[in-house]
Amino acid sequence: MHELDTATEIAIVVLGAIVVQLLVRFSINDIVRRVVKSNSYASEIEEKKREDTLLHVFRPLSRVLIWVVALIIVLSLLGVNWAALLTGAGALGLVFGIVAQSAFKDYIAGIYIILENQYRVGDVVMLAGTTSGVVEDITIRITKVRDLDGNLHFVRNGDAGVITNMTSEWSRANVELHVGWDSDLDVVEKIINKVGSEQARDEAWRDLITEPIQFYRVDGFTESAIIVRALGQTVPINQWNVAGDFRRRIIREFDKHGIERPFPQRIVQQVKNKEGKS
Repeated sequence: MHELDTATEIAIVVLGAIVVQLLVRFSINDIVRRVVKSNSYASEIEEKKREDTLLHVFRPLSRVLIWVVALIIVLSLLGVNWAALLTGAGALGLVFGIVAQSAFKDYIAGIYIILENQYRVGDVVMLAGTTSGVVEDITIRITKVRDLDGNLHFVRNGDAGVITNMTSEWSRANVELHVGWDSDLDVVEKIINKVGSEQARDEAWRDLITEPIQFYRVDGFTESAIIVRALGQTVPINQWNVAGDFRRRIIREFDKHGIERPFPQRIVQQVKNKEGKS
């Protein structure tokens, strides 16, 4: 009868943990939304990113805590000797401490990333100077980043190093153009500004562009070209699409006005010997 009572108690604990988990999940959703709404963000996109990030962190964390407590209760019902268990664990404490140092570093780094809002789910980032892509998930210990080739990278938060967030609050469309040495730069500037303004007024792009792409400066020279840079400002994560469409438009406009798009050229001279042979 005692075994049946214990089994029943364990079943109640497990069922209770499931119910608490569901209640906590809804509570976390509501609390996170309220906290995010109470802060001002540059756009609704930024607000949504912050909300998704906090939910990605606190939902699994609450599950872990609930089931850890449930496990402790179940073990107590089964009559597990906690003193003996802790003594045995103490014997492995030194080894575990050495192994846990790295994990502890990851957890601390993860807490700072989340509290300081360094990046969010949906941001495009570069971590440790080598791994770049869209943040798909953040936990206290790791960040999942998917690159343009579709590869999913698991980066330990303690190894993130220098973090570059390319989509925080706003993004910049940075376009480098090469024109021929004979090009009239005043005309080139006018064309760039005209195309950028037209794109910003286009119904398909106007909601994504906060500042149209405009001529910025002459940025350098090559053997066959003058390098011109144009800059604009966009809603986060849209800079690459905006810049791509701008390049398509500028090619057509350059062709219309006879602006040369140069390519490397090499002059080869043949030297003849005294007999007139090459």
